[in-house]
Amino acid sequence: MKTLGLIGGTSWHATVEYYSQINQKVGEVIGKQANPELIIYSINIELMREQNKEKIQKKYLEVCKKLQEAGADGIIICANTPHMIYDYVQPKIDAPILHIGIATGRAAQDADLKTLGLLGNKPTMKGKFISSVLENDFGMKVIIPEGDDLDQSHHYVSKELTQGIFSEQAKAFYLDQIKELKRKGADGIILGCTELPILLKGIKADLPLLATTDLHIEMAVNFILENNL
Repeated sequence: MKTLGLIGGTSWHATVEYYSQINQKVGEVIGKQANPELIIYSINIELMREQNKEKIQKKYLEVCKKLQEAGADGIIICANTPHMIYDYVQPKIDAPILHIGIATGRAAQDADLKTLGLLGNKPTMKGKFISSVLENDFGMKVIIPEGDDLDQSHHYVSKELTQGIFSEQAKAFYLDQIKELKRKGADGIILGCTELPILLKGIKADLPLLATTDLHIEMAVNFILENNL
């Protein structure tokens, strides 16, 4: 099995989900008596809240190098927004960073989805680190909320979900956004915040939901077990 380095902390609630699910799913293949070798580095989420791109890039490069030196064969970032560092960091390290956009694109392609609504915080929705992968590598169109809805989504992610608050108001808001994005032409929805699948767990929506957390975890498990499958 390969050793995987996990960069967590943004938020730690999602990091717990990654750690738990990776262990469980690998155990289903190799047996519950064993578990994969994982190296976790948890970053203070306030780094992301500062929105200082240069500072964020520098920190993630430092952490990726530490994980690589500690024996990680690959690295997974347990959140969506920090993938903004991918183009800066990946060329500077040898270990591959498992990109959440690739995991999402493959699932959307398998489901024959062409136009995807993207929900998350502002940096994720307005940034190109996920949408450009889907558009350039998979030929898909990405649409996002507009105006006050964009601001409200950012509020729920930054002020509630990443702090472990999962309110009925947030749930109702995102279900309305799914309907609105469907009206605008979306045939699938990307839950582009790693806490959104927790908020909407068990919910039946109007469109197929691409839970980036689950898809990314599946990619991690396949990477770890690559030589065992």
